[in-house]
Amino acid sequence: MTGTPRTLAEELRTRTDRGLVGLLRARPDLLNPVPGDVTQLATRAGTRASVVRAVERLDRFVLQTAEALAVAPDPCPYDTLGALMAGDAGDPAVAAELPRAVAELRAQALVWGPDDRLRLVRTARELLTPSPAHPSPTGLGPTVAEAMAGMSPGRLQEIIAAAGLPTTHDPVTAVGALTTLFADRVRMAALLDTAPAESVAVLDKLLWGPPYGAVTDRPAPHLQWLLDRGLLIPAGARNVVLPREAALHLRGGRAHHDAEPVPPALSPATERDPQLVDNAAASQAFTALATVEELLKEWDLGGPAVLRAGGMSVRDLKRTATALDTTEQLAAFWLELAYAAGLIASDGEADERFAATPAAEEWLQLPDHARWAELAAGWLAATRAPGIVGTADAKGRALAVLGPHLDRSPAPEVRRRALALLAALPPGTAVPASAVLARLRWERPLRGGAPAVGHLPADGDGAPAAPGPADDLRSRLAQWTLAEAELLGVTGRGALATHGRALIDSPSDSTAPTPAETTAAATRAAALLAPLLPEPVDHVLLQADLTAVAPGPLRRPLAEALGVLADIESKGGATVYRFTPGSVRRALDAGRSAAELQEFLAAHSRTPVPQPLAYLVDDVARKHGQLRIGAAAAYVRCDDDALLSEILADRRAATLRLRRLAPTVLAAQTSPDQLLDGLRAMGYAPAAESAAGDVLIARADSYRTPPRTAPAPVPDGPPSPDPTLLAAAVRAIRAGDLAATAERKPVQAPAPAPGGFPRTTSAETLATMQAAVLTNSALWIGYVNADGAASQRVIAPVRVEGGFVTAYDHTSDEVRTYPLHRITGVAELADDSV
Repeated sequence: MTGTPRTLAEELRTRTDRGLVGLLRARPDLLNPVPGDVTQLATRAGTRASVVRAVERLDRFVLQTAEALAVAPDPCPYDTLGALMAGDAGDPAVAAELPRAVAELRAQALVWGPDDRLRLVRTARELLTPSPAHPSPTGLGPTVAEAMAGMSPGRLQEIIAAAGLPTTHDPVTAVGALTTLFADRVRMAALLDTAPAESVAVLDKLLWGPPYGAVTDRPAPHLQWLLDRGLLIPAGARNVVLPREAALHLRGGRAHHDAEPVPPALSPATERDPQLVDNAAASQAFTALATVEELLKEWDLGGPAVLRAGGMSVRDLKRTATALDTTEQLAAFWLELAYAAGLIASDGEADERFAATPAAEEWLQLPDHARWAELAAGWLAATRAPGIVGTADAKGRALAVLGPHLDRSPAPEVRRRALALLAALPPGTAVPASAVLARLRWERPLRGGAPAVGHLPADGDGAPAAPGPADDLRSRLAQWTLAEAELLGVTGRGALATHGRALIDSPSDSTAPTPAETTAAATRAAALLAPLLPEPVDHVLLQADLTAVAPGPLRRPLAEALGVLADIESKGGATVYRFTPGSVRRALDAGRSAAELQEFLAAHSRTPVPQPLAYLVDDVARKHGQLRIGAAAAYVRCDDDALLSEILADRRAATLRLRRLAPTVLAAQTSPDQLLDGLRAMGYAPAAESAAGDVLIARADSYRTPPRTAPAPVPDGPPSPDPTLLAAAVRAIRAGDLAATAERKPVQAPAPAPGGFPRTTSAETLATMQAAVLTNSALWIGYVNADGAASQRVIAPVRVEGGFVTAYDHTSDEVRTYPLHRITGVAELADDSV
């Protein structure tokens, strides 16, 4: 194609395959489905939904450039755009970055045309052009021509006469003369030199927007001076507006108050020893593993019930926070972290409740660094946002932890980008969260609501209030990311740890790596974390005050056994366990004998077993099982009838409603569990028994959900296409465009309408196909598939037989077979078309 492109489609046809691949990679929504040709691609690139998505992904300076084009003449020369961005005084930083911004807009098909005729895509112009309902971030108002549309010719002549211009014969030339005056720096400056000081003050208040104000029925003299000369133009019954050309003169030609060609610096930076950062992160990573493990242990026998609307109740969240010794907000994070890793889920039963999954058993058996890798990979890819737990949804209902409405699709991209900014700093360097947020806002500018029209007082005092910054989701996600990364041990003391850098290191150029890439990166990070985690120990230190001190993390079998035999009293670098009659009875209920407990303590203690602890174990074991509880509703049996008499005589047993059935048997009108708890509360040590009379052994890990998978992230728009798909899509678009635009030879049939399909008889179609096989020429055909979808194709027939034609299809770039009865018509191509 030669000459200047007249449409976006013509401009896209001139692009190389690499240029089309770049467009489709930047705007993957254009690929679903793959456009049939370049015209379809251009049409889809101009739809409102696609343009909105593309504009939302521009950085601040590129967006400012698009906003300047929206208030510039259409088409706009590059020099005019540069003047709007840098102003009359110029700005070297803007001049240096403006080519990049224009190239980015071109690459995303938001701007097309040569440098002397830059055109913003029509839909983008409609989105970014100022209007009363949707003010522009530039703060500019309508042009003089737009603001004066509908004004009476007489009033127009009065305005240009007051501005010192000669009268004209029609409204168009009058508006043009006033526009030229406002754009002329010298004449406009001379006009403003004659303005009252109060009038200039009013213009200054409207200068950077909003450009609208309100006046009374009888404006003050300094306001009337502005109205008489068109520097304020009526925009309704009592509203006025500052026209765009006048505002640009007062601004020195700048479309924006502050152009931001370069991103804000990540400062102030605090340099720390990288080894100290890694150690702090590793310590917190170990704490995270211990917290999740404690959560799973807390839910071993089943967790809280699932609300009817999904999620956990506030009461259950408070109980979980108390059990984890943390706040409710942090408890929500640990719950969502375990849920994202697939360690907890609902059981799906009729009385639905949460519980650990079978995957939790496998997770508990992994080494510490591998367990951390699974948590980190799940957190990085999850779209669920624990930070919004407790806030109200659109209907005013509080969002519940583990509930169905916590997904926020931008979360993974924000997490990765926030960590990538930290990774760009030297090792051990930390910056304030505000610096990270400022950079993220520059990379994805935030679009707040439209500002309200200001009110201009009659005396000119006061000014419309500027809209405040929007409280946006991305900023909150970034703040939560930095806090959660510290909790998880990805960062330490505000800086990214070495294993944190490996966690986000992916070979993919995409901001959304594949699950396999995320898992591989987490594995590399785990390998770096492993040497920093404390080695598990296989012993404790028993003390005479019935406590045991674990000098480090215990090996899993020892920790599980000791967790049954004793209660955790305090945590930290050394965990303190306390032995009580209740904890020893719990170990006996689990099937251990007194001798086994004594042997266990002696084998795993670096100090001798204290005499008080040995006496405690023997004393509880001697009493354990003297009383036997079974189901009658429930019964108590004991070989010592005096002990049963003692229980009957105890007033505390009245609620159990016991009666003697035999010298060694009591019956109760309550359940076995209630009877066990009641007698234990009275100081006895009963044991439950089965129908055969055997002691029932209580297991703490008896309840798990059916197999569950981790929750799937909610995608933020279409997935990023891989190189193979992009290459195939470009080939299909090129081939479809060839079929749509190739020059055809005339056929003995009515010519198809533009965009239509050829129509020939069956005999003509067969004859043309057979001739093409002999001459090895290409044909243009109309084809209807089995689903009734019609398409046009360019094919090179190879063989015609049995009612089918085998041909090389230029559209799909493959050899295919077509039934002749599905071909609507055929036309030969011009000799130089393929």
